[in-house]
Amino acid sequence: MRKLKKKKRIYEPDPKFKEPLVTRFVNHLMKHGKKKLAYRIFYNFIDELEKINNKKKGIKIWKKALKNVTPQVYIRSRRIGGTKINIPIILPKNLQLTKAIKLLINSSKERKEKAMYKKLAGETLAAYKKEGRAIKKKENMHKIAESNKAFSHLKF
Repeated sequence: MRKLKKKKRIYEPDPKFKEPLVTRFVNHLMKHGKKKLAYRIFYNFIDELEKINNKKKGIKIWKKALKNVTPQVYIRSRRIGGTKINIPIILPKNLQLTKAIKLLINSSKERKEKAMYKKLAGETLAAYKKEGRAIKKKENMHKIAESNKAFSHLKF
C-alpha cells in the first residue's frame, strides 16, 4: 500500500490581527489545550515588542524575526556501517516555518525572564537583530549541513 499524502492544514485567522500565521504560532505555544492562555501570552508579547520598539509595529518585528530564524536545511542522523552520519535535508516551505516557530519558542523558554511573554519578546528582538540563541542554533545547523554536504546523496 502506498503512503497517503498529508492534507495541507488550513489555519483560521486569529481574532485580533486576522493572520493565520498567528494562529499557527499560538498552536505551537499552547500547552495542555489552553488556547486562551496562549493567545493572551501572544498578545502581551506583541504589546511588549511595541513598548520596547516605539517606531515599528510588533507584528512586523515578529514576522521579520521569524524570517531571520527560518532554516533552509535540516540535519537527520542515520546509522551506516556502525557510524552515525549527519545527512542534510532541504526543507519544504511549510516545514521551514514550523522549524522556525519551534526554534523561536524553545530558545525563548531557555531565557531567564519570569513571564513567558517577556521571554518571547526578548528572543524575538534578538532574532530581529540577527542575534540570540535561535539564530545561533540555525547557523549551527547550517554549518553542520555544510560540513556533511558529501552525504547528501544518501536518502532515508
